[in-house]
Amino acid sequence: MKDTRLQPRRWPTAAAIVATAIAGAAACWALPPMPVSPALAEVAPKRTPRPVAPPLVTEAKTKLVEFENAPFPFDSGAAPRGRLRGDLSRYSDPRVLLHIPKGFNVKKPGAIVIFYHGHRANLTRDVLDRQRVADQISLSHANAVLVAPQFAVNASDSNVGNFWNPDLFKWFLQDVSSELSFLHGDGVAGIGLRDDYEKLDIIAVGYSGGYAPVAWSIYHARNMPRLRGVVLLDSLYGEMDKFEQWILGDRKRRFFVSGYLGSTRNRNLQLQRFLSDKRIPYNMALEDRILPGSITFIPGTHGERHNDYVTRAWVPNPLADVLNRLAEYPR
Repeated sequence: MKDTRLQPRRWPTAAAIVATAIAGAAACWALPPMPVSPALAEVAPKRTPRPVAPPLVTEAKTKLVEFENAPFPFDSGAAPRGRLRGDLSRYSDPRVLLHIPKGFNVKKPGAIVIFYHGHRANLTRDVLDRQRVADQISLSHANAVLVAPQFAVNASDSNVGNFWNPDLFKWFLQDVSSELSFLHGDGVAGIGLRDDYEKLDIIAVGYSGGYAPVAWSIYHARNMPRLRGVVLLDSLYGEMDKFEQWILGDRKRRFFVSGYLGSTRNRNLQLQRFLSDKRIPYNMALEDRILPGSITFIPGTHGERHNDYVTRAWVPNPLADVLNRLAEYPR
């Protein structure tokens, strides 16, 4: 009897393996579909597409929204320069004023204007009603929206709150994109536009005591390409190194505008001397177009008053005037 244990094992050829696989697949394809129970078919959820808001806003939208990442509430023990004064309730308001004007199109080049109010202010009485900042956004021809965070409420204080944190401004901008898209679509329908809001440029506008949060925002965002411009409305009271650093950071894309009266005159002259020493040119009046890389100072000459400067400076509605001179954002 022949001993088969010593015989080499015969492995199937590659052709045989392929043929077997094809035959098995064909048999599977030939099987009839599994029947679905009528009961299961009735309870199975039907997927409906999520509604998406149109990019064009046909009616203006304005709202106060509580942000998770806002300048306040703020724990004064969290930062060495965050000393709080007097009534601590002044440092507990997390609300942010949002405004999207009629005709805004999030799919087109546009800007988010972040307005930093001054001392003794609150968003409703001062920013919205007295200074008419949202109205100026709507009056302009720019494709722009407004974001105005509440800082110390009704206080003579330029405390920047959580904006001391190097990461807070980045997180704040994430909230900005989410909340603007939500407001844009009146709810869930706007969520699909969040990525579009994240692409918009940013213009920081400071009035009076708002210079400090502007300075710290642009300092922490000094490498952020989206940050295109700084506009100071009688607001250059200090933090000179941060404004100097930001101006020098990207001369090809950024613009800087500072209108000033008596209380901020010396600081503006100091910045002009700094630029002259660096042989960096600047203008002493606005050109028809505010171009990337331009630096403009506007001294007061027409009896302007500090308290009214947001609504009446070198022209009535100065914020709208600046936006109208930016050719990149036509609405």
